[in-house]
Amino acid sequence: MLDEWFREVLNQREDAGLLRKLRSGPEGADFSSNDYLGLARSSELHERIHRAHSKLPGNGATGSRLLSGTDPLHLEIESELATRFGSESSLLFASGYMANLGVLASIPQRGDTILYDELSHASIKDGIRLSNARIRRFRHNDPADLDRLLKKSEGRKFVVVESVYSMDGDFCDFEALIPVIKAAGAYSIVDEAHATGVYGPGGSGLTGELDLFGETDIRIYTFGKAMGIHGACIAGSRSLVEYLINYSRPFIYTTGIPPIQLASIREAFLYLDDHTSERERLNENIELFTEQMKNSPREYLHSKSAIQGIVIPGNEACRELSSKLNESGFSVYPVLSPTVPEGSERIRICLHSYNTRDEIISLISKLSEIQ
Repeated sequence: MLDEWFREVLNQREDAGLLRKLRSGPEGADFSSNDYLGLARSSELHERIHRAHSKLPGNGATGSRLLSGTDPLHLEIESELATRFGSESSLLFASGYMANLGVLASIPQRGDTILYDELSHASIKDGIRLSNARIRRFRHNDPADLDRLLKKSEGRKFVVVESVYSMDGDFCDFEALIPVIKAAGAYSIVDEAHATGVYGPGGSGLTGELDLFGETDIRIYTFGKAMGIHGACIAGSRSLVEYLINYSRPFIYTTGIPPIQLASIREAFLYLDDHTSERERLNENIELFTEQMKNSPREYLHSKSAIQGIVIPGNEACRELSSKLNESGFSVYPVLSPTVPEGSERIRICLHSYNTRDEIISLISKLSEIQ
């Protein structure tokens, strides 16, 4: 009976054209992965991680960090990350999703208020739902709407934003939002998932790029995108980290990150330090794409980041264009409603340091050519 229910629900989703399926790596020119700097495909980084792994004493963490799972290497990496991210301390999590849950489900309490940007990632929304705090959503990058809601909010107030938004590719308007947050006596939580590695000294994110470490309270960094590996950390005060060790269930009840992952995190950031040209090439490709798109008839979201969006209203039309681009040798995927609001469906294009000039120009030409 249960399988019958599964099948019924899945058939409904398939009939709506929304059935999700597992995908392997990009086929054709890669304009879909989050490997912005090419670190996931770097043979040199692979060799560095392999050499580091061969020197490690074991394979697994063996248990929770509060039991047998803390190796001296955990503490070394957390100290290195704290220095890199301009904080007193940091705490490792298995993924960015778990880090967001770990912060948002444990820190805001009953009687507090969480205010989040309407374009926030699903992991942020899921973490908020696990909290007992009141929830308010403010219009994207809108300081007036945030101010209005803050004035109506009770208890401690936590404002959650992303430094680079994953669907539109635009930046958080820190310049406009931080004064509003400060004036209300609220606390800021910044998800740096799509900025880690790409911006800031040593890949310290957009808050690092804009010298905002001292202006933000809690920052979440993800290593599964531009860093080309896996894992995440939360950066902030020593008291924050000690609190999470005691109250964050996704941290307390999870086996510690294994030594190979710790070595991968260290080597990925050291590699980034040695290869600044990857970021330079990515920026050149972003400039090339945005310049070429000026002549395109397609509706374009005008992002300055590696994430670019071509709006194709309607799920069916968006899927059809994506399919034609795939057939032409470009790995792109559609983003459909309800993931984005109806009418704003889009082809999400991710640019990388390794995309060639010819690939980018050919993609834009094909976008204009296909009817």
